[in-house]
Amino acid sequence: MTRTQQRPQWVIGWREWLALPDLGINAVKAKIDTGARSSALHAFDIEPFRRSGKHMLRFVVHPLQRSTTRGVRAEAAWVGQRNVRNSGGRVERRPVIMTTVRLLERSWMIELTLTNRDEMGFRMLLGRQGLRELFLIDPTRSFLAGRRPPWKKRGKLE
Repeated sequence: MTRTQQRPQWVIGWREWLALPDLGINAVKAKIDTGARSSALHAFDIEPFRRSGKHMLRFVVHPLQRSTTRGVRAEAAWVGQRNVRNSGGRVERRPVIMTTVRLLERSWMIELTLTNRDEMGFRMLLGRQGLRELFLIDPTRSFLAGRRPPWKKRGKLE
């Protein structure tokens, strides 16, 4: 029996709506990128602080593409920093957090780097480590999990 026969895998497209419930983000359009090792989220005003002796980060996210009107303030435990080669080929040192991602009926933890993605087409990139053999990706299709996420009401992020 092969690994794909042992574990049911769902098919998703090269871009999908997903949620980051721990961060208060109910809908973000993500590029599914198997060429990228790590996952990245557009974040700014990143501020380190301590809570009960733990290293934390406070930051703001604009989850909707081409929109800066709705900012979501989030906090997460800071698990470290990582050198990541950006799309321009330059190495950036980025803060890393752990958070829950939800897609279709599945939820799982991923490492997520925080960076400025203002110039990029997607506010989030879900890399191959974040996919963890949970899905098969059809690179010719989009939004196989649904065009409009069930948790996104018209005009709202909730």
